[in-house]
Amino acid sequence: MSNSSEQSTVSSGLSPEQRLEPPNTRLLNAGIVTINDMETLRACVAYENAHQQRVQILRRLEHRATELRSQED
Repeated sequence: MSNSSEQSTVSSGLSPEQRLEPPNTRLLNAGIVTINDMETLRACVAYENAHQQRVQILRRLEHRATELRSQED
């Protein structure tokens, strides 16, 4: 596991795999909306790109990134 993925897991309590591969879609949505930092978000995008490449999930992650950026301003 890369260092950034380890840090993301430590800071959030969930790995990208746990966020993006839950047993149902409600947990998937919760995993995305509870991303609170860009580092975790980047780790999730990298995970999704490397594994499933689901366009809908990548769009949700992109939307969450937009929300996080607007909170930083």
